Amino acid sequence: MLYELFGTDRPVIGVIHLLPLPGSPRYGGDLEPVLLRAEQEATALASGGAHGIIIENFFDAPFVKNRVDTSTACALALAVQRTAVICDLPIGVNVLRNDGLTALAVAATAGAQFIRVNVLSGAMVTDQGLIEGEAHELHMYRRLLAAQSSVRILADVMVKHASPLGQDSDIGRAAADTVKRGLADGIIVSGSSTGAPPNWDDLNNVREALPDTPILIGSGTTSENCSALLGIANGVIVASSLKRQGVLENPIDVERVRHLVKAVQNCPSQPD
Repeated sequence: MLYELFGTDRPVIGVIHLLPLPGSPRYGGDLEPVLLRAEQEATALASGGAHGIIIENFFDAPFVKNRVDTSTACALALAVQRTAVICDLPIGVNVLRNDGLTALAVAATAGAQFIRVNVLSGAMVTDQGLIEGEAHELHMYRRLLAAQSSVRILADVMVKHASPLGQDSDIGRAAADTVKRGLADGIIVSGSSTGAPPNWDDLNNVREALPDTPILIGSGTTSENCSALLGIANGVIVASSLKRQGVLENPIDVERVRHLVKAVQNCPSQPD
């Protein structure tokens, strides 16, 4: 699936953190600077050798937990379209905090190839309250949009900035349920917060539970730790370590992209 989507079995997927969008508390009233920065960051990712892009409304915090405002959805669609014009990398959409239906609608109508869903199945306690997965609704909507083959679903398991509801925190079992019952096309494993790498035991448990499923690292990848992470996982989704001076609010630095892509290319191949 990864090679079909990204042209490589070991993708580096850069994240464009959109500045505040319409419908969010910090929106400044002018969408054009938001779109221009998205174009600049897409150019940096493409020039640096990244294999894919995820566009997300990162700076819209505090987030709604499910459906975003219609104006936000429209702005996301424009961001995808503007990015696609200047960049031929596959594009994904993540609508925070957990609006998979809007992400799917934007992807299917604006020409993105995949979405990221923070909670596809199960339930997580977050700073937005209790978030429950909507796997059935999402798959039915993908069918309605005739996007079963054109839009892939990548799903987090035990997503960052959240805790599982109840006592069951077996990440391997949760990952297996997300794929076998939630029908995710790939799994994302992150650390506890933005920029934090995943726990090694968690990552190993997910791989043991899903030996043949694509696993992507969702946070905390750097040039220094990518070799160890890719000894278990298949690819990386990166934002924080690609920013200028490593500052989360800054734009993406093309030299940091190049450095990480080169480090990933130099990682030893996984054994068969």
